[in-house]
Amino acid sequence: MGKDKNEAAEVTNQPALSNTKLINLQNTELGGLKARKKPKLLLDDPRFRIRPLQQVVSACTGAMITAIFMTPLDVIKTRMQAQQTQLSNKCFLYCNGLMDHLCPCDSKSPFIGMKPQQHLNGTIDAFIKISRSEGISSLWSGLSPTLVSALPSTIIYFVAYEQFKARYMEFHYTYLAEVKGSPMGRDVPFLIPLLSGVTARICAVTVVSPVELIRTKMQSEKMTYAQMNSAVRNVIQTQGIWGLWRGLPPTILRDVPFSGIYWTCYEKIKSHFNVKEPSFGFSFLAGFISGSLAATLTTPFDVIKTHEQIEFGEKVIFAEKPEKQVPSRTISQRLSSIYAVSGMRGIFAGLGPRLFKVAPACAIMISTFEYSKSFFYHYNVNQYNDQLLSANKLTNKNEV
Repeated sequence: MGKDKNEAAEVTNQPALSNTKLINLQNTELGGLKARKKPKLLLDDPRFRIRPLQQVVSACTGAMITAIFMTPLDVIKTRMQAQQTQLSNKCFLYCNGLMDHLCPCDSKSPFIGMKPQQHLNGTIDAFIKISRSEGISSLWSGLSPTLVSALPSTIIYFVAYEQFKARYMEFHYTYLAEVKGSPMGRDVPFLIPLLSGVTARICAVTVVSPVELIRTKMQSEKMTYAQMNSAVRNVIQTQGIWGLWRGLPPTILRDVPFSGIYWTCYEKIKSHFNVKEPSFGFSFLAGFISGSLAATLTTPFDVIKTHEQIEFGEKVIFAEKPEKQVPSRTISQRLSSIYAVSGMRGIFAGLGPRLFKVAPACAIMISTFEYSKSFFYHYNVNQYNDQLLSANKLTNKNEV
């Protein structure tokens, strides 16, 4: 309680920013290695707060850079998981560092050649064998079409996180905190990033799931848009409207716990070092640590998700006569089945490649996102200063 009082006093005692006062940011270092030192109230001031459209641009930039760097590592990870039990000869799970995609193994697929043809014995071995047998460019196969699906999901996810975080912070300090008042300049409570990450991820995967199902169908059967409309209507008629979300549960199974753990760890690191506006280096390191921890704890869910999505693709999406009801198994049944075949190595299959991919992917994505937010923050301040200067010139001219 004493800490909250001190925080409230600190916020209350700070001088209000005058509507006619220019904001000086000359002493700040955009993207430097040291955390920038500016008044806490300035960072959360509504006049300079990052706009939703600016958050969209920041998320889009981070998503594209992350996908370009991380696609080869995630291709290797999913191939190594898929070869554990040779799950399917109809489809395989492909990821580009942002989203998972079911792809057919037949000659009609634009991802042809990506199904593992030889046994892979590790990350380096997989990289060498895939590069030699399929060419180095195969590690980026399908990057363009997957970005079409991945970018909306990433944008929804990061923008939703920022929006939910702001709303939860306002609600907490208005109704739940011991010292009630404005959330500006105050610490982020432990549950805020957890709830924000979970809620944002659920929103993102729920919105994108039907789009992903449609995209996969079009890829596998080379459908026209008219044929796709007919196929969608057929799915709704035979399975109901919820048939468009049949692949959602396994996605939520892994992504929601990961998001909760990741954002909680990331915000905790920022709070521990009292960093309000992280530099590129700080956010990169914090994202790397948070991503490593979240990836390790959720690897069994990642393995289950891979098995369930491939089974779903084999029996529903790429089947000539899709099954109306795919027998479902509980998490414990899935884990028992995988353990019986491959032991603990099967449950944590792909942990090394996953850490090798997820940790730097999280680091690149969050540092790029934070850097872009910082850029737009400075842009908003400069725009505010320009408006004040213009208004002052106009006032002086009228007085003359």
